[in-house]
Amino acid sequence: ILTILGNSAVLATAVKRSSLLKSPELLTVNLAVADIGMAISMYPLAIASAWNHAWLGGDASCIYYALMGFLFGVCSMMTLCAMAVIRFLVTNSSKSNSNRITKNTVRVVITFIWLYSLLWAILPVVGWGYYGPEPFGISCTIAWSKFHNSSNGFSFILSMFLLCTVLPALTIVACYLGIAWKVHKAYQEIQNIDRIPNAAKLEKKLTLMAVLISVGFLSSWTPYAAASFWSVFNSSDSLQPIVTLLPCLFAKSSTAYNPFIYYIFSKTFRREMKQLQCCCGWRVHFFSTDNSAENPVSMMWSG
Repeated sequence: ILTILGNSAVLATAVKRSSLLKSPELLTVNLAVADIGMAISMYPLAIASAWNHAWLGGDASCIYYALMGFLFGVCSMMTLCAMAVIRFLVTNSSKSNSNRITKNTVRVVITFIWLYSLLWAILPVVGWGYYGPEPFGISCTIAWSKFHNSSNGFSFILSMFLLCTVLPALTIVACYLGIAWKVHKAYQEIQNIDRIPNAAKLEKKLTLMAVLISVGFLSSWTPYAAASFWSVFNSSDSLQPIVTLLPCLFAKSSTAYNPFIYYIFSKTFRREMKQLQCCCGWRVHFFSTDNSAENPVSMMWSG
């Protein structure tokens, strides 16, 4: 419910401000699409299976569920990677060069992200890797436990781990470390904090917001990745069902975090949310001392 409501609000706000959206903000919209897509396509089936105490449907529904999870998971990871790279390029480029990142360029990047994610999601269906039920039996994913006796499966896991997890994660960390160093050097040159331009303060806030989004995603999926890789090299029976269930639920909760981060850090998003609430007929009272409109040229969330 939180995922659908929160990300629907993000998409509604983006549609309302479509003419003012900057090109990097399209990646934020794409991340919301991936999150809400995962919630709609997967969570109802998992919830129904949990109430049933067993997986509903047969192999076809299991493959469908695992494919959707892999598709949207890789899409989210690659979107975060693209956000980090673009933020790094914007921060370390002159204003004229940063303006070269147009909406068409970002649309091409988003198209590549979806095709890349779809390719990896389809590979287990066509024979490289396997999909199967989770050890606790009420959801499906990559069949990790089948891979320690299969060279085909192990090669898939190794390739997927490097190209869909390690390389994007290292790119994200490297980009944000580079941004942090650039911001640190810039602030050192300005001795008086009151003289820091508003544009620099906005840049710092957007970077912090993007870092929190990435940290939230990586933190949510790290326990699940650890439990999954344990299953690759050891029997799945060596882990209690609760040990495999909790990391899975924690990983899927990552789809609900981002709207809260936007709400905390973006004055524009808060203002648009208040307008949406009023449009929906909700009786909401706001006590704000700052009624000035935010500069429409400034970014809404992150990019």
